[in-house]
Amino acid sequence: MEIRNVVIIGAGQMGSGIAQVCAQAGLNVILYDINQDAIDRGISSISSNLNRSIAKGKMTEELKHDILQRIQASLSLDIAETADLAIEAATENMSIKSAIFKELDQICSSHAILASNTSSLPITEIAAVTKRPEQVIGMHFMNPVPVMQLVEIIRGLATAEEVCQTVKDLAVKMGKTAVEVHDYPGFVSNRILMPMINEAIYTVYEGVASIEDVDQVMKLGMNHPMGPLALADFIGLDTCLSIMEILYEGFSDSKYRPCPLLRKYVKAGRLGRKTGQGFYTYG
Repeated sequence: MEIRNVVIIGAGQMGSGIAQVCAQAGLNVILYDINQDAIDRGISSISSNLNRSIAKGKMTEELKHDILQRIQASLSLDIAETADLAIEAATENMSIKSAIFKELDQICSSHAILASNTSSLPITEIAAVTKRPEQVIGMHFMNPVPVMQLVEIIRGLATAEEVCQTVKDLAVKMGKTAVEVHDYPGFVSNRILMPMINEAIYTVYEGVASIEDVDQVMKLGMNHPMGPLALADFIGLDTCLSIMEILYEGFSDSKYRPCPLLRKYVKAGRLGRKTGQGFYTYG
């Protein structure tokens, strides 16, 4: 199956990034959101990313123009009826995602593949709300999407082999490396990453070391480009907590218990970079 037309549901940081790499791969893209301001910010973010590539000599103004021409914006999901592939990039909440997939199932053509950019929620459960579970799959892009090479491809219980291969081929066309994983809580990336971040928070909570020193140890001792606490701020502490809760609930294992300090920061509204304060303060 050839993918030519893609609709992205959600114009936030992930959705706009996915829209950009799709358009750069020559696909026709519709960027959907319920909020015009979100769409405007998303298009502006894409334009800024492309301008940085031009400044680095990696892109021409003509190519930027062509890429932006391939991206349309819409406040109506009905436009998804033209899509060969729908990629949902909404809030990491099962109720929200399930509602979107129910609607997509009714709107999209019978041949369309429905994909979720979920970072931890079960694809099988999302697929179960549709009448086409064999055409539902996970495409977990990494943030920032235009820069990071990995895409986790997650098979649901019923995902068809042809669908999986089509999505893997598309990821390669986008210049990504596709890694296929099975449908378990957190998949591979967040099952490994989030407990590490959670443990780093525990070392601060227990007074083992300061925030700065924990990050310094991991950067200098483990050669990580960013310390785990700075990374948590970048991801969003609410997102980190949500994924840890999914792991804790999914495995019923105490090793995934979210640190009380993480819960406290989220309740206080200290969510990281997006609120200006998390483990660090941002101007």
